[in-house]
Amino acid sequence: MDPRESKLAMERNQAWWETLKGARSTAIARSSGRSSTVKLYAMTCGWLSADVSSMLARESGRIRFPVPAYLIQHPKGHVLFDTGLHPASGHDPHGRVGVLANFFDIHFRPGEDIASRLNQLEIDPKKIAYVVNSHLHFDHSGGNELIPNAKVIIQQKEWEAGHTPELMEANAYNLQDYDHGHLVHQVHGEHDVFGDGSVVTIPTFGHTPGHQSLLVRLEAGDIVLAADACYFRRTLEELHLPKLVHDRSQMLDSLLLLRRMRARGARIFYGHDPDFWKEVPQAPMEVL
Repeated sequence: MDPRESKLAMERNQAWWETLKGARSTAIARSSGRSSTVKLYAMTCGWLSADVSSMLARESGRIRFPVPAYLIQHPKGHVLFDTGLHPASGHDPHGRVGVLANFFDIHFRPGEDIASRLNQLEIDPKKIAYVVNSHLHFDHSGGNELIPNAKVIIQQKEWEAGHTPELMEANAYNLQDYDHGHLVHQVHGEHDVFGDGSVVTIPTFGHTPGHQSLLVRLEAGDIVLAADACYFRRTLEELHLPKLVHDRSQMLDSLLLLRRMRARGARIFYGHDPDFWKEVPQAPMEVL
């Protein structure tokens, strides 16, 4: 990205981030929130292929990338961060995903859906307490239907966008991915899921109107599950934005926030980076 564009964006949007500073600093500073009783597990819920330019503007070729979902085990309940693809995506992509199936090749086999992944861990999908959706795209909320009793935690801006016709069309939302009658907790900015600083939503708007990431505090340190606020390691290192983005200025600010969190010691887990994903232990191995 042009350094001038980066500088202007920082100046233009700093006030927007400052409104979140107090609450964000409180949760991030809670070193006592780290606990050996909080455990994190990574799961691959299929793969997608697409033109790399849609994720790194001006790049050429195609890229095959993972669809991650995460399980957080906490003494007060299990949390999923995103739910991957719906099982029908694998055998009926156009029927399930619609027009987006023209832009993505979906590689999704039986046993890769979120319910199957949980069953493999001997966890009943009906006993998941919370689903934290980063946003409402088909590869992040498509499995919500399979987690019937969870409360969904989502940014109010994202939930409202997912029910506003013009924003649904602009952001390629599909009600069948996320409108299943769950209890929905619409949050504003940062939200401490258990009240102890161990699992905290972080607003990272830009990719979509109300995108959020998730801070997880483990005994070994902080991890930020960035989701589509940061597709790849290169996205963060180079501030290389996608071709398709809801709000470029807000997405840039989100990347700058992730950089600041990384500078304070947090590990960033990129949303769809196939090279990075090779380094991530897969369930039933624990992320340490």
